[in-house]
Amino acid sequence: MTLAATLVIVIYSLCLAFIFCYSLVQLHLTWLYLYGTRQQPKPTIAFDAWPAVTVQLPVYNERYVVERLLEAVAAFDYPADKLQIQLLDDSTDDTTYIISRKIKELAPTGIQIEHIRRRERTGFKAGALQHGLQTATGTFIAIFDADFTPAPDFLKQTIVAFTKPEIGVVQTRWGHLNKNYSLLTRLQAFGLDAHFTIEQQGRNNGHFFMNFNGTAGVWRKSCIVDAGGWHADTLTEDLDLSYRAQLKGWQFVYQQQTEAPAELPAAMGALKSQQYRWTKGAAETARKHLANVLTSSKTIAPKLHATFHLLNSGVFICVLLTAVLSIPMLYIKHDYPNYSWLFNLGAFLIISLFSLVLFYWIAAGVGGKRSFRQFIPDFLLFLSMSMGMSLHNSVAVLEGYLGRKTPFIRTPKYNIVQAQDRWQQKIYTLPGIGLLSWLEGLLALYFVWGIWLGFRLGDYGLLPFHVMLALGFGLVFCYSLVHSRKA
Repeated sequence: MTLAATLVIVIYSLCLAFIFCYSLVQLHLTWLYLYGTRQQPKPTIAFDAWPAVTVQLPVYNERYVVERLLEAVAAFDYPADKLQIQLLDDSTDDTTYIISRKIKELAPTGIQIEHIRRRERTGFKAGALQHGLQTATGTFIAIFDADFTPAPDFLKQTIVAFTKPEIGVVQTRWGHLNKNYSLLTRLQAFGLDAHFTIEQQGRNNGHFFMNFNGTAGVWRKSCIVDAGGWHADTLTEDLDLSYRAQLKGWQFVYQQQTEAPAELPAAMGALKSQQYRWTKGAAETARKHLANVLTSSKTIAPKLHATFHLLNSGVFICVLLTAVLSIPMLYIKHDYPNYSWLFNLGAFLIISLFSLVLFYWIAAGVGGKRSFRQFIPDFLLFLSMSMGMSLHNSVAVLEGYLGRKTPFIRTPKYNIVQAQDRWQQKIYTLPGIGLLSWLEGLLALYFVWGIWLGFRLGDYGLLPFHVMLALGFGLVFCYSLVHSRKA
C-alpha cells in the first residue's frame, strides 16, 4: 500500500473515531435526559418579597424587531419598583429613533426604560452587557436578544428557580415564532429543539458543564462579577462566561418548561452568519478553556462531556474530511482487496447514525406527537443540510482554533412570522455569494461523481452517504445562490 493510501486511511479512520465517540456522548445525554424526566420536578423557592431584577436588552441596528421586543418586556408581570430595564443601544441607524419613540409611547403604562448608548461599540455585545452591568441595580440580570418575545410571567417563572445561593444561572428553552415559514426555518427548529431538550437537560441532569445561550436566561449578578464579567475575546461571550463561572463552582439550572419564542433566520446568508459565529466562537472558547477544564478538580465524566461540548464544532471538520476522503477510499478498497477488514470501519458510521436517530427522534417527540414516518424525512434533510454546511463551518472552526480574530456580526432579523412576511429587499442583508458557496456547488458535483463511482465499482456501501452529501451541498449552494439574488 502506498504512503498516500495509508495517509488517507489514517485520517479517515481518525475522523470516523471522533464522530463515533461524539455520537456515544449524544447517546449518553439521551439516557440522562430520559432518566431525568422520571425524577421529581425541580424545586422552587417562595420569596417574601420579589428581588430586584435588571433586564438587559443589547441592540444593534434592529429596526424591524425592537418595538416587538419592548412591547414584550413592558408586559412583564413583575413589581415595577423591583424592575430595571436597560436598552443597551449600539445602533448606527434609525433604530435609535424608533427606540426613543417607543419608550415615549410606553411611558403612560408606568414602565421605566433606560435608553443607554455608548460612544464606541467596543467589545460588541459583550462590551454592551459589561457597560450596562456597571449601573445595574438588580440582584439578578435577565438578558434578551432583540428578536425574542418573552411571556409576561417569564421573570416570575425563572427567579423562583434560584433556590440556592450557589445557583448562578437559570437558562430557558427557545421557542420559534416562524418555525413553519419555510423548509430552512423548519430544519433549524429541528436542530435547535434537540439542543434545548436532550443536550441542555441531559447535561443539567448529569451535573455537567452547560451553557447560557446568550439570551432568554437569568444570571445572578454576583456570579457574573465573580467570574470576571463579560469578555469580548471570543465570538461566543455566553459560552466563555458560562465556563468561567462553572470552573469557579457556580451551578446552572436548565428550565425546559419555560419557553421564550424567537425568530429564526429566514435567509441562507443570515443562517451562515449565525453558524459562523457559533462554531468559531465555540472553537475560540475551547482554545481558551479546554486546558483549564482538564486540569480542574472535576471528575472524569464532567471533563469528558465538557471536552466534547467545547469541541463539538470540530465535528464539522471530521464530517468534511470523512466526506472528501470517502471517494478515494472507494478506489483504495477496490485496489487493495486484501485489506478489506480495514474498510469495515465504515460500520461506525451506521452505529453513529442509529445513535443520532434515537437522539433526534426523542427530541422531536417532546411537546407533541410525531410519527416515525413524519420524523424520518425531516431527520434526513436536517442531516443532509448539516453535512452541506460542513465546509462553511469548518473554515470558521479552523479560524477559531488558529486564533484568527474577526468582528462580531449579528444575525439580521426582519420580523418574519407569517407566511406572507418577506425578508427580501430589506436593509441588513449580508454580502452576496462568495467563494465558499461556489466550492459548495463543486462539492455537490463531486459527490454526484461519488454516486456514479459506487455504481461503476459495484460498491454500494457509501451510496446513501454520498446521496445525502450531494443533496446537502446542493441545497446549501442553491439556497445561497437564490437568496443572494433575492436580497
